[in-house]
Amino acid sequence: MTKLGLPDTIQACLFDLDGVITKTAVVHAAAWKETFDEFLRERDGGDFRPFDAVADYNQYVDGLPRADGVRAFLASRGIELPDGAPDDPPDRATVQGLGNRKNERVLKRIKAGGVDAYEGSLRYIHGVRAAGLRTAVVSSSTNCRDILRAIDAEDLFDTRVDGVVAKERGLPGKPDPAPFLAAAGDLGVEASAAAVFEDALAGMEAGRSGHFGYVVGVDRVGQADALRAHGADTVVTDLADLAGPGELARPDELARPDEHADRADRADREPKA
Repeated sequence: MTKLGLPDTIQACLFDLDGVITKTAVVHAAAWKETFDEFLRERDGGDFRPFDAVADYNQYVDGLPRADGVRAFLASRGIELPDGAPDDPPDRATVQGLGNRKNERVLKRIKAGGVDAYEGSLRYIHGVRAAGLRTAVVSSSTNCRDILRAIDAEDLFDTRVDGVVAKERGLPGKPDPAPFLAAAGDLGVEASAAAVFEDALAGMEAGRSGHFGYVVGVDRVGQADALRAHGADTVVTDLADLAGPGELARPDELARPDEHADRADRADREPKA
């Protein structure tokens, strides 16, 4: 291992968003529960079996593109709906309609409560950039860019492969490794020289099947064993735990990427001893 808990062959770091960088995973889980419970109540009546915001979320929807998550959970209950169209209204009983209903709710929750980032993750990403490694954010969310802007972190990443970009490029979603492979390609590195940072089981599978150089599982909900079983090389509860003593700046010392560049420029202009 070298600095920041990574093999010395790693040249780029590919970070998932929800649950790794931001605390929005719980917001998504709550929106899914509200959406599915409403649908199941309408379909099955008052004795419906509710969506479990931990077990069902982690197994069927976490990390997947929205429509794939709808299909996977409904299939687990023996329910099949027509796909519908991407612009189906939220009240339409289709895969796309349910997905749009969930997205409408998650946007309201984000707007009402704001977006919080994991401090340890931001410190780690700053450390990665200071060490000269390239960075990408890889997310199935179509709201990725807005969320990064909300936490003032958009400029921490050299490239972004999210739900919007995946649709433009025709990329399949996780657990297919295509989004991570696309990000590595954007950064000009081979998969074997890139590390994947994920909290979802689908993300672990993508990291393993894509033959990435290192796969870091971030355990926010007590599923360390499952993360390892699905492909994690190591599991941490906070990204800052990967770093050694003194490798990361204190929170009040964090500098934006352009500030790092300014410091480097100033150093180049200063006379050498």
